[in-house]
Amino acid sequence: MCIGIPMKVVEAGELTALCEAEGGHQRVDMTLVGSLPAGAWVIVHKGVARSHVSEEEARKVADALQAVERALGGDTQVDDLFPDLGQGPLPLPPSTIQ
Repeated sequence: MCIGIPMKVVEAGELTALCEAEGGHQRVDMTLVGSLPAGAWVIVHKGVARSHVSEEEARKVADALQAVERALGGDTQVDDLFPDLGQGPLPLPPSTIQ
């Protein structure tokens, strides 16, 4: 299974960027997403930025990863990480089947 980690660009470069997540820093290959300014959010897998995401999307991914960590530790209380689940039915994406 592949897990991408949301990271924030701290220092932009042409082919790499210094990014941070949970207080740690990592030099990340930016070849697939291009150069991004400091403050941008990316999803990183094995040291490579795979996609540029909004801060909100990065937070949702981080919350989901935290929920997995809690569950692996035996904690089933993860509702605080998914506040949108208590707001009624979730909208489905439009169908592409004709």
